[in-house]
Amino acid sequence: MIIIVMGISGSGKSTLGKLLAERFGFAFEEGDAFHSKANVEKMAAGIPLTDEDRKPWLETLTREIAKWSQKGEARVLSCSALRKSYRDQFRTAARDLRFVFLDGAVELVRDRMAHRERHFMPVDLIESQIATLEVPDGEEDVIRLDIDKSPQELVDHIAAILEPIL
Repeated sequence: MIIIVMGISGSGKSTLGKLLAERFGFAFEEGDAFHSKANVEKMAAGIPLTDEDRKPWLETLTREIAKWSQKGEARVLSCSALRKSYRDQFRTAARDLRFVFLDGAVELVRDRMAHRERHFMPVDLIESQIATLEVPDGEEDVIRLDIDKSPQELVDHIAAILEPIL
């Protein structure tokens, strides 16, 4: 199984993804690590990415997802997956795919981003991510969680849903 932890920057994707990977014994992959240097520099400069900027990144992630799925390698991937078309692209790469959507108050996300260290994404880009986000309502393979809970509570909730099908 491949679990994609999705949401806007600062929602807790990496934190939760690492905890889920540990809980299930899966490998963890940081989606940001697959961005080009140019994309990282652009975001660090406070310039939002366009769909054209994201295209090579999404194609790389899709290839990786397909490779992991074909090899039967379980993974947890942190990835914003903001648009439905991005999620649909990933769905073409693997049948054993689930999304965890981290949703919550923008104020909480801003606070988290203001206090995190060593990350290229500035707080100013939250608005562009919110504008791009297509909330995955009605998508059957998505677990939607409110980020006002502790990471461990979120992991326990996800485990209760996914462990029976692992």
